[in-house]
Amino acid sequence: MSLPPGTPDLEVLDLLVSVAELGSLGAAARRHGISQPAVGMRISALERRLRLRLIDRGPTGSALTDAGAAVVELGRPVLAAGLALMDGVANLHRELSPQLHVIASKTIADHRIPQWLAALRKLRPELAVELDVANSQQVTTAVRDREVALGFVEGPQAPAGLGSRVLVADELVVVVAPTHPWATRARPVSPRELADTPLVWREKGSGTRDTVWAALHIHGTPARPAAELGSAAAILATTRSGLAPAVVSRLIVAHELRAGTLHEVDLADSLVLTRKFRAIWHRSTPPSGPAGDLVDLAARIEAARPTVRRSPRD
Repeated sequence: MSLPPGTPDLEVLDLLVSVAELGSLGAAARRHGISQPAVGMRISALERRLRLRLIDRGPTGSALTDAGAAVVELGRPVLAAGLALMDGVANLHRELSPQLHVIASKTIADHRIPQWLAALRKLRPELAVELDVANSQQVTTAVRDREVALGFVEGPQAPAGLGSRVLVADELVVVVAPTHPWATRARPVSPRELADTPLVWREKGSGTRDTVWAALHIHGTPARPAAELGSAAAILATTRSGLAPAVVSRLIVAHELRAGTLHEVDLADSLVLTRKFRAIWHRSTPPSGPAGDLVDLAARIEAARPTVRRSPRD
């Protein structure tokens, strides 16, 4: 089968349908992101090709002729078939070049995801991975709204209504600048004392913030923050300045502790600050294929990782 001479292309049929739906060449031009004269020229070329007058042009807009209305109705199923064709081609591309879209909290993205993805790359070298980074609350929302199939969050509890798998526990530590009184303090800081102290906090929605708040709230409502910051780097820099103590992941602050630019504060044994790193997904679509591989690899890597313990004081 071959198409007869004069068969219009799909793009100009789409323009004609837009003129029919919107009532003017200008509105159709805006929808398609081209100039109004370009729309007029293409419709005129279509009229010559079909040897039909399709549009009556007037000062207040453009109206389809009877022939134009008939061509629009004949063209709609053709456009629908064209869309189906391109959707099928896109699916073929996805099958030939598989992709995985995940979203992770900031700490996990900075300190865990790179190793997990490197292991996944060895297992599936053809896989393209897209990673979004947000705080734990935003990650949970994206998974719950099905914007992303797989997420990684940190926090004391699993997000309600979602499937999840604990990958590893993460230790949080209290740190201060070397000039802060707590840096040389011999007596451990009590839970109530920490709760009563203005701290440098992460922003609302952060898994670190939720964990610390839940642990301290048992001992009294935490004091008003000395500062609320949206990144670990900003928190470390602010804490180094001596403004206030901060509670951060040991993963984030390990280098600073070794270098002596920040000091870890002893806590009373009754205060344990840990949170869980979790993979999360919509309950109706548990991870499979590349997503399932990533979760399994992450769990195996974390199970084999040596435990990071506190360094003794000099």
